[in-house]
Amino acid sequence: MTRHLLPIALAAAVAFPALASAADTQPPPRIIVSGEGEATVAPDMAILSLSVMREAKSAREALDANNDAMAAVIAAMKSAGIAERDLQTAGIQINPRYNYTNKADGSQEAELVAYQVTNTLSVRVRNVDKTGEILDKAVSLGVNQGGGITFTNDDPKATITEARKKAVADAMAKAKTLAEAAGVSLGKVLEITDQNIAPVPMPMAAKSFDAARSAVPVQAGENSYNVQVTVTFELK
Repeated sequence: MTRHLLPIALAAAVAFPALASAADTQPPPRIIVSGEGEATVAPDMAILSLSVMREAKSAREALDANNDAMAAVIAAMKSAGIAERDLQTAGIQINPRYNYTNKADGSQEAELVAYQVTNTLSVRVRNVDKTGEILDKAVSLGVNQGGGITFTNDDPKATITEARKKAVADAMAKAKTLAEAAGVSLGKVLEITDQNIAPVPMPMAAKSFDAARSAVPVQAGENSYNVQVTVTFELK
């Protein structure tokens, strides 16, 4: 072999093993499918959002009136069996209220007429059957805003596990159908990812408080937990 062809031969000798190695490392054919699973369970806890709003000429007077009303609400919650750990202040707002008068030149004149103080309390009711009673007691003591209710579960792990199994089974069934239609066989599972979807809150309109005369009728229903999975299979 002539001297000037030697480098070319060496380069080819190095390149061919590299190409062969690259071919060996190509990922195997695969299929990616998604699956969904759902499981339901009765809620065992309600989370209430209760607000007290008081108005007065000065911010101090409004705050004092609000403090007295909210203190009575909190005391009533505790007497009804709500634990200290299940009562949490969610926010306090102090806002001025103005009256606006139109002037001849088209502008407006603002007159400060009062201050509004709103205190919001988050309450976890661990005995769902007492939710209506708690709402009625709160309204009787001065709660006049809020009313958001979320029915949830203290420990939904078992229900989510059931939904997750259904989601994986759904994904596998889809993958088998697709593989059979394509004339190929499923291999091992290469990857699984999942996503939990929690139940959405069930709101209760504040205007319902105005008509409250006895225990508020509340239907807890069922919570639906959904899981979505993405599964990657090897194809043979």
